[in-house]
Amino acid sequence: MAPRAPTGSGRFSRGFLLLCALLGTGLSPVVAEVEGFAQDARTSPPVAMAMFNWTEQLVEETYTNLTQKCWDFFVELMRNVTASELCEWKVISRPYSLLQACLEDWADHLHYGYPNALAEQYIFQSHHRYFHNCTLEHQVYFDPPEDVLLAMIIAPICLIPFLVTLVIWRSKDGKAQP
Repeated sequence: MAPRAPTGSGRFSRGFLLLCALLGTGLSPVVAEVEGFAQDARTSPPVAMAMFNWTEQLVEETYTNLTQKCWDFFVELMRNVTASELCEWKVISRPYSLLQACLEDWADHLHYGYPNALAEQYIFQSHHRYFHNCTLEHQVYFDPPEDVLLAMIIAPICLIPFLVTLVIWRSKDGKAQP
């Protein structure tokens, strides 16, 4: 594992610089917001987008390329996480949230539906690659099988007429109860 990169205000990680170099400055709405740039990148679309009409195929191809950059950035961030920290939400929440936000923001930016199959594929891939050994501390309870659930519902319903019949039968005795 690579040594943990220092984090703090005013410092950029190598992964962030790599992402900026790959995407160009000001193109990533997620990184610009997270790192605290003053410009809101979502309100100013890239110049290339305003110059011509995008077809669905071009939008999908662009989204595919951008999501790959999101994934590469996520992988770069996860290199700083040790194996013992992979299941600690405090450690992985930032990279995971950045991945999800990047996928969602680019889909929104390109007017491409979200959630979509490609974004889900990256989310599942992140779980399979990094978080598959994480277990929950508390036991998770599931619904019982349908046949058990049906028996649990029908049993009290069937008991009610039997109990009513028993009460009526015992009250017809006519003797006063002490």
